[in-house]
Amino acid sequence: MVPIVGWPAEGSGRKKFRRSDVSGFARRLKPLNRILELEGYYVWGTSPIYGPDGRIHVYFSRWEARKGMGGWINGSEIAHAVADRPGDPYRDIQTILAPRGGEWFDATTCHNPHIQCVDGTYYLFYIGSSNGRTHTKRIGVATAPSPDGPWTRPDRPLLEAGSEGAWDDHCTSNPAYLRHPDGRSWLYYKSWNSYEYDHYTDPAIRGNRKYGVAFAHHPAGPYAKYSGNPIIDYSGLGHNRQLEDGYLFRGNGRIYMLARDMGRFGHEEGIILESEDGLHWSDPQIAWFGVSHYVKEPPGPSHLKKYGRFERPQLLIRDGEPTHLFLASQGGKYMTSSAFVFEISPMRK
Repeated sequence: MVPIVGWPAEGSGRKKFRRSDVSGFARRLKPLNRILELEGYYVWGTSPIYGPDGRIHVYFSRWEARKGMGGWINGSEIAHAVADRPGDPYRDIQTILAPRGGEWFDATTCHNPHIQCVDGTYYLFYIGSSNGRTHTKRIGVATAPSPDGPWTRPDRPLLEAGSEGAWDDHCTSNPAYLRHPDGRSWLYYKSWNSYEYDHYTDPAIRGNRKYGVAFAHHPAGPYAKYSGNPIIDYSGLGHNRQLEDGYLFRGNGRIYMLARDMGRFGHEEGIILESEDGLHWSDPQIAWFGVSHYVKEPPGPSHLKKYGRFERPQLLIRDGEPTHLFLASQGGKYMTSSAFVFEISPMRK
């Protein structure tokens, strides 16, 4: 893996963008390295947090490599590991949430963890599926008094899908938590409509992803969905433009969302949006580029269809400031998938 320095130049073979399309966030990223390259596993969705011990605690999805990339929906578990620095090797890897089987909402998968600490309690938001299919994806939250656990698992999902025909009747997925300036807990989520999913003409796309939000007075709920959902909907732009993997954070008196682009700029880029109230959002700018913009990796094998792009952004935050960006990326030492870490340079005052 060889770092590539600089921005796209004429003749570089990389995509060209207008300077105004590139966010200040993107210009502050410095690629470090892959982490959590685990033999025999795919690794996805790594969510980091600083613990009271000063170490980096990460929570990530993993599943057996023999299942292929599609194993996330019928065999993913959530594991915990620690390191002294964000790009160091991670150790003490332990499974903390595994599929429960039976009639549980997370019977077949525990996936896409998102860690938050609120008032001394650790909240691990995640998605479960009860039958290995996307229409049973539901958001849940496990809680613990420490980043090392023990974790208390919920009996029921935290957020259900909408009624038949609603924009979010297919599932609730990819949770992103925000402690809003109004003092409430805001839970952002991805969903789409089942009819669109089942009848869309391109089976590789399957519906159009949109974002909604729900409110609660406590991180563990109960949550009530915002009546104005969906709050982000790119379907009217045509060409099935959409977004997913939202992550929310605050800074400079504003609220920001990082997400994976799906057609505004391309399918390898990430995007960043900003808002004053968390409901109404700016047009996106580029938050990160494809893998080849930062590092040189070997050609991708045929079994990795998402090779060359980053997904599922999660931030490591210290004293209210993002210090590192963690992303998921296919490839790595075992040609499965792993996490990739960027350092975020301080914002100029």
